[in-house]
Amino acid sequence: MVSEICLHNATVLNGYAAMKNCAVLIKNHKIIDVFNERRFNQKKFKDNVKFIDIKGAYVAPGFIDTHIHGIGGFGTDDHKTDSILKMSELLPQYGVTSFIPTLYAEKKVELIKSIQAVVNAMGKETGARILGLHLEGPFISPERLGVQNPDSVYKPDIKLFDELWKASQGHIISMTVAPELKGMRELALHCIAKGVVLQAGHTNATYEQMIEGMQARIMHVTHLFNAMSRMHHRDPGVVGAVFIHPELSCEIIADGIHINPNIIKFLLRCKPIDKLVLITDALKPTKQKAKQLYANGEEVYLDKCFYRKSDNIIAGSALTMIDGVKNLTEFGLTLEQAVQMASINPAQIMRQEHLGWIAPGYDADLTVFNKNFNILYTIIQGKILEKGTTPCAL
Repeated sequence: MVSEICLHNATVLNGYAAMKNCAVLIKNHKIIDVFNERRFNQKKFKDNVKFIDIKGAYVAPGFIDTHIHGIGGFGTDDHKTDSILKMSELLPQYGVTSFIPTLYAEKKVELIKSIQAVVNAMGKETGARILGLHLEGPFISPERLGVQNPDSVYKPDIKLFDELWKASQGHIISMTVAPELKGMRELALHCIAKGVVLQAGHTNATYEQMIEGMQARIMHVTHLFNAMSRMHHRDPGVVGAVFIHPELSCEIIADGIHINPNIIKFLLRCKPIDKLVLITDALKPTKQKAKQLYANGEEVYLDKCFYRKSDNIIAGSALTMIDGVKNLTEFGLTLEQAVQMASINPAQIMRQEHLGWIAPGYDADLTVFNKNFNILYTIIQGKILEKGTTPCAL
């Protein structure tokens, strides 16, 4: 019976370097060693080790999508546990080993249903692991809704948040809020005490209001540039705050539409790389072949990303994580930087201390892909999925 797995003849990516001719040894869902091929050839292994020759392909920390609404016709807006489980099942073929289902702002009753659907799916996943929930609202600005429903926006309300927290059984990892809203500071301090990562998004905050939000530890920014106050020379706004303050981290949708690729290159001149997080913001119709596509109850059309048919507003992305990594390299980033944005950075910002690195003691969540960005294996807690979908015979 196999108790250890050794991936060898690999190029190991950890964000800070590309280590060629390396091996990764896995046991009991954990990484137990990383060493070069010379040591691999000298090392004496037990009889129950399964060896996989990666043939020079890349081994990266498993991709973590911290902002995703759906994929393949299944979404968080279905209010169904089965839909969340199908998302888990589909995501590994795109290199995703864990994700944070993101919920739109909804009326309280519906939002609680969405929360409960995710919570009920946790622990039952057959694919990518569910880390918790990201609430994209409901405490957002009616002036920066994007495609969110204005009837689902609430003023900051600690009692309402506590109802949502109770429904989540403590599994709300992050929440997008508008820092400028009256009462937000009190709500922010309440959320921080519960360990929630607060993100500024769907916000019309001035620069000064954004600084006040930072004082209440609103230190991460939701899909930078989109649905937020823009930079102006008299008021830098939320976007300006991100450029001015290296402490702020932010999400990047690397589909080439939500942000011009040249702006991403410019952003790299201003921000430390460890403050940038690749997300998909993928909607339910992503990778769906049906002619009529719907997301959040609205009919949308696909043109590299999704647009709402009624008014042509961008509704979300059709991006996958592996395509996002590929796009970033085409935009001028190094592969190491792109992988860092897809794995290490989201793990650290979302306080998932057991994820994000290929080093002894970390969870054996790995993504293996070739130079053409084709997924060869997705490994989740030591379980190997061939081409990201089918369990290998060990």
